[in-house]
Amino acid sequence: MDTAHPLVTEAVREADHDRYLAALYAPPEKRDALMALYAFNAEVAGVRDRIREALPGEVRLQWWRDALGAPAGSPETGQPVADALRAVISTYNLPIDAFENYLEARIFDLYDDPMPSRTDLEGYCGETASALIQLSSIILDAQKAPGFSELAGHAGCAQAITGLLLLLPKHRARGQCFIPADILGAVGTSATEFIKGEDRESAAGAVAAMVALAREHLLAFRKGAVSLPVSLRPAFLPLALTACLLQRMEGREVAVLEGRVSLSHLRRHWLLWRHAMRGWR
Repeated sequence: MDTAHPLVTEAVREADHDRYLAALYAPPEKRDALMALYAFNAEVAGVRDRIREALPGEVRLQWWRDALGAPAGSPETGQPVADALRAVISTYNLPIDAFENYLEARIFDLYDDPMPSRTDLEGYCGETASALIQLSSIILDAQKAPGFSELAGHAGCAQAITGLLLLLPKHRARGQCFIPADILGAVGTSATEFIKGEDRESAAGAVAAMVALAREHLLAFRKGAVSLPVSLRPAFLPLALTACLLQRMEGREVAVLEGRVSLSHLRRHWLLWRHAMRGWR
């Protein structure tokens, strides 16, 4: 496909550096398509940060539905990411339903409603992070991608839950809680109490349960990752960082609550390179 608009690649580099680096390990002719997909994700994931009120946020998500669902041959929108992604959808025959489900799931981001259950959380992760991996896989190798959709499901859940743990301080500051109500109830707290942060012991228990849930999906991913073809590796590469982050989170619940878990740039580069070369053996 044509070279991506510079703003598209720059948006990914600035907002989602891990996926930006992972895309660089894809074949050169596939990179622009992946950048367009990842730029879309960064744009939509950031709606809550740019638009404070929920209703205008929903209007923005509807704009994306209309833009991506427009008939072939429709005029360009003038929005570089949307126009690039429309071309990618057409070129690679990506399922538009996946984008509609993604945008529907992202409505949750705009409100402060509690996540009802673990099942709801896994569904949210499946429609967002897992879908992104599966769409990336179709771009990379459309013939082999369908055989690894279940693997993408576990990978996306592990990646997304870990990401939510990293964002805990930010979410709590704005009165939002992605930890499911059933997990919070099991450790003796609630979304309201968790956001207030007064019961550190219960909050730490909720974090430990989320780490365990992410690790459960990571282990399921690893079981199938040994058969992952080289052609699909770039779509799953961020999982190399997920594994290391979870390892650093275990037993350090207070550090997670305070946003003190991270990886250096050098460590990120090394992990991505290692798994790009060797996969998950």
